[in-house]
Amino acid sequence: MLERSDVLAAEDRVRETARHTPLTHSYTYSAMTGADVRLKLENFQRTGSFKIRGATNRLATLPEGDREAGVVTASAGNHAQGVALAASRIGVDSTIVMPENAPISKVKATRSYGAEVVLAGVDYAEAAERAHEIEREEGRTYVHAFDDEAVMAGQGTIGLEIVEDCPEVETVVVPIGGGGLISGVAAAIKTETPDVRVIGVQAQGASSVADSLEKGEVVARDSVDTMADGIATRSVGERTFAHIREYVDEVVSVPDSEIAMAVVYLLERSKTVVEGAGAVPLAALLFEHFEVNEGEVVVPVISGGNIDLNTLTTVIMRGLVETGRYVKIRTVLEDEPGALEKLLAVLSAHRANIYGIQHDRTSRDIGMSDTEVEIDLETRGPDHVEELIAAIEERGYAVEVLV
Repeated sequence: MLERSDVLAAEDRVRETARHTPLTHSYTYSAMTGADVRLKLENFQRTGSFKIRGATNRLATLPEGDREAGVVTASAGNHAQGVALAASRIGVDSTIVMPENAPISKVKATRSYGAEVVLAGVDYAEAAERAHEIEREEGRTYVHAFDDEAVMAGQGTIGLEIVEDCPEVETVVVPIGGGGLISGVAAAIKTETPDVRVIGVQAQGASSVADSLEKGEVVARDSVDTMADGIATRSVGERTFAHIREYVDEVVSVPDSEIAMAVVYLLERSKTVVEGAGAVPLAALLFEHFEVNEGEVVVPVISGGNIDLNTLTTVIMRGLVETGRYVKIRTVLEDEPGALEKLLAVLSAHRANIYGIQHDRTSRDIGMSDTEVEIDLETRGPDHVEELIAAIEERGYAVEVLV
């Protein structure tokens, strides 16, 4: 088990490479939750993620012979960038195996830090199999993304910074993928301030810890399905599981819809770009997956900001839908002059802004004298959507909400 001394030693090793990231109070999320919310912004870290901490500490402890042979690892993206940069800084050759569907932005960033990138497998587990093959074939040292005490200790330096910058902290909320981050943070905090509560958060589509805790052993999922690719692992590690059992007070999970909402909130209200994995602690807080007291000092660890632009576009649209600021409807009009104008007059009267219209006379689902219309609308919230649909239906139109 990690000792505080391990994390303090890691702090000395990573200081020149990893930044001491901001911890900022949020009036918005404090007002929304009743807690005193401070965000630990690891998305401002070098490489855009906390992973540089653990990677730097692990490579700093390599014997000289292992450095000469080079390193290999598997990662969905953030650990890849951390290892690539840490290796380049000390002159170690690195090969990174990433899943074939890894975000292109993370693949390009990893290559830019000097690593050779190999794409293999549909997820982290299959990428790791290929990485271990390279380890055996080339005699490289495998740098595990999470189940390694040197990596865990490096990540734990975040816990030291939280306590230093916010000694009044009462609850720390941390994302869980493989468990390296929460293991290090929890060990750093609990061994010094045991009364601080540590809560772990997983995406529902990759939630293995609850079953593992219930059965008392690591349980792996058959597959994962979540927008939070940074924590899309089938299971935690054996070492990290032991630390979770020892130090973590509670583990919850959040659905992708809430993760998307948290990403949108951070973008719009905090002017901060965050990936899905980085948003899960805030999602768990905002959507009340654990209890907080009035004024309780809560620190969600915003673990990274490396979100793919295509994913961000989808997330923004999902967020607009969830908040009632975008809706797509379908209705059927009589195919005659002025029919569309009458419908548009209703939309205009209720201040709905039109993004786009699709007008189709050829649909098999309508009569020969009808035309099908799909309209994309900008709206002002759930109440406005309800008001708008009610007004359209009052005019005799049958409305189907598509999105």
